[in-house]
Amino acid sequence: MDTCDFIVIGAGSAGCALTARLVQAGKSVLLLEAGPKDNHPFIHIPATFNRVHGTRRTWMYKTEGEPFINGRQIYIPQGRTLGGGSSVNAMIYIRGQPEDYEHWRDSGCKGWGWQDVLPVFRRCEANARLGGELHGNQGPLSVSDPRHRHPLSEAFVAAARQAGVPLNQDFNGARQEGVGFYQTTTKNGRRASSAATYLHSVRRNPLLKLIADVHVTRLLFDGLKVTGVEARSGEGTLLRFACNAEVILCAGAIASPKILMLSGIGPLEHLQEMGIKPVLGLDGVGRNFQDHLSASVYGQTRDPISLLGQDKGFKALRHGLRYLTGRRGLLSSNVVESGGFADTRGCGRPDVQFHVVPSLVGDVDRLPPSGHGISVNPCALRPKSRGQLKLRSHNPLDEVLLRANYLSDPDDMLTMIAGVKLAQRILRAPALAGLLSGPLLLPDRDDLPEQDYADYVRSVAKTVFHPAGTCKMGGDEQAVVAPDLRVHGIDGLRVADASVMPSIVSGNTNAPSIMIGERCADFILERPAA
Repeated sequence: MDTCDFIVIGAGSAGCALTARLVQAGKSVLLLEAGPKDNHPFIHIPATFNRVHGTRRTWMYKTEGEPFINGRQIYIPQGRTLGGGSSVNAMIYIRGQPEDYEHWRDSGCKGWGWQDVLPVFRRCEANARLGGELHGNQGPLSVSDPRHRHPLSEAFVAAARQAGVPLNQDFNGARQEGVGFYQTTTKNGRRASSAATYLHSVRRNPLLKLIADVHVTRLLFDGLKVTGVEARSGEGTLLRFACNAEVILCAGAIASPKILMLSGIGPLEHLQEMGIKPVLGLDGVGRNFQDHLSASVYGQTRDPISLLGQDKGFKALRHGLRYLTGRRGLLSSNVVESGGFADTRGCGRPDVQFHVVPSLVGDVDRLPPSGHGISVNPCALRPKSRGQLKLRSHNPLDEVLLRANYLSDPDDMLTMIAGVKLAQRILRAPALAGLLSGPLLLPDRDDLPEQDYADYVRSVAKTVFHPAGTCKMGGDEQAVVAPDLRVHGIDGLRVADASVMPSIVSGNTNAPSIMIGERCADFILERPAA
């Protein structure tokens, strides 16, 4: 094929946004995606996203045995299809807190403060209900209110208010604190992924060349300048692609540092151990791993009112017909309909987020409790624990070696325990207590020792699927990219995904990742954010 201007590696949340903006500006782009196209109905029907997990459209990354959570391995599913995480997530639209971005700016990332990124968020957004100074209505990314509200989701919101948490009808508004129903990246009852929005707008443009099912194995160099990429097709054919301008890594917080290290950019000692010829020593590649961890608190319902069994028999047929005739009903739900944010330890801003599922949920390594119920999942928003990923070998097809070090900082455990305690108080409030026969797994006693809470958290802790930070942005010795997202010391290479976050945002990472893709386009095209 002809040499293009830009190669974008990864058609995920950031990659699709970046690609669309470059093509719209008249640049030729080759977009490479390791997974298949987003042509399965379970991707586009909101309530069926969990059916995609564990298929060929997700990477099933996993950690090593985590020493601070009973030696358990934690699985971290990530998108492996057009749209990436935005095609397999629960569609929750959260930007984080203004203080998150002020911290980025103050830690050496000039141009990334709240007033710098807010215009980009507004430019991205096509909000069906909200407007004004904090929201956009003309952007490519559709954001809407839920079309379906499960009775248990409504009961959680009412119970949380009874427990003293205020109502909030806009978690991306003037304040994040409160409980309510999440807005989601959906339109007319269908998922609005970055592939269905940004990428769709340029799919027929001759400046775009999209190749799915191709696995990038390393970057190609002329000295310290990146000139292209090497990849393998699904059939194993070796492929090489060249570009005139830049390569941009948008492969996510696990794959982006992996590709850098396979290409000879990373900690020198580790590269030598792997038998990889170093191109440039960058000690921060793969370090600073962060993720959101949650611990489910369960309540069993007296009546069979949860989601259990709704996907079988006549009930499934009824839900399917209602969705097909009007894109409404249970299948139009993102499942995690309600939740909220709370300051559990008096730090002055929310430190815990709740994701509420109107069913009893488990994880890859454990089954859920049996029967009908509700899962209230408190998540520590700003973990202090840091992990690291390395290569397992020089073979690009081998999994990475990931030590997340979840809960290695004792402060993270204190926040998790505070979140669990608040979840218990909410389950005791009348709006939920009247529906429940009792708690499950965790004794509901006011005199429960702190150690029992800690033991419980370790036994049920699971990821919220938000890996970040492994190619951090900044100017210190651990920084991998500069504030314009160029890789330090390398020409023609940038990184634009959640891996560049110096610290994880206080909330779901999809909207911030799309914003990062938009910002990368701004830097390349040398245009202001507004």
